[in-house]
Amino acid sequence: MRASVAARPVVVGAGVIGAGAAALGYAWWEARWFALRHVSVPVLPSGARPLKVLHLSDAHLTPAQGRKADWLRSLADLEPDLVVSTGDHLAHHDAVPPLLEAYGELLERPGVFVFGSNDYFAPVPKNPLKYLTGGTGTQVGGTWERAATLPFEDLREGLAEHGWLDLNNATGSLTVDERRLTFAGVDDPHLELDDLAAVPPAASLGADADLAVAVAHAPYLRVLDHASRQGYPLVLAGHTHGGQLCVPFVGALVTNCDLDRARVKGLSTHQVAGSSPSWLHVSGGLGTSPFAPVRFACRPEATLLTLTAIDSAGSSS
Repeated sequence: MRASVAARPVVVGAGVIGAGAAALGYAWWEARWFALRHVSVPVLPSGARPLKVLHLSDAHLTPAQGRKADWLRSLADLEPDLVVSTGDHLAHHDAVPPLLEAYGELLERPGVFVFGSNDYFAPVPKNPLKYLTGGTGTQVGGTWERAATLPFEDLREGLAEHGWLDLNNATGSLTVDERRLTFAGVDDPHLELDDLAAVPPAASLGADADLAVAVAHAPYLRVLDHASRQGYPLVLAGHTHGGQLCVPFVGALVTNCDLDRARVKGLSTHQVAGSSPSWLHVSGGLGTSPFAPVRFACRPEATLLTLTAIDSAGSSS
């Protein structure tokens, strides 16, 4: 009897270890289980025909990630009218050529992009508890806590030479399926590189535009508030990884910014006093840091947004 009682802690401990290993193995696998989300957004002028917008974010690509690159390449089959990339494309110094190859035929489509912190600075190992408690590992006392600079200028050149608009603290316009769309974007708010003055009133970008879109990597409230005040009907962002490690039936524990957890990914609205509501879509993103290559209850994703007329009903899946 004594031997049996003494063995119970060992059995329980082995069970806990086994369950933990199984959960870790599943989280590693889920980070490679890519999902395509479909969302409808009623944001175009009344009576307008739909536009298909592919929203990509947080690829965090390394040259060794062939499965992710192949899945990205396959998205060209969706034939989107527009591609919007909301940053954190890279996770390795040599990732620009494989990223451009993975985008493939998508680069032949109209596109816009902004950068995130991991387009500028290489990921480094860090205590994961810093993420769960709000620490980012990007800045400490105003100094960079990063190991290496990534070739973001090569990335900028590679995307821009295919006609994609660089919206890092910039504005621009594109003709998309015979419609004029105007854009304003900011550089990474997570690194406090955003210049809100670069996002003027939407109406100032052209009264003849069918839609004005604001774009940012990280959905910090100061950026969302400003875009709403400036009259942008649609705001696109990424950065959050959807929480990355979520609790089933509870959701994300953190957003890695000051956005509330209820809007960590997917479609919602954002409004400040005195302004009309903006539609906000936050991508849960495709990747992870190579030093934390797991996701739990939060599959990596891209989203095909179908922009419809304002008199249409919106839905998402």
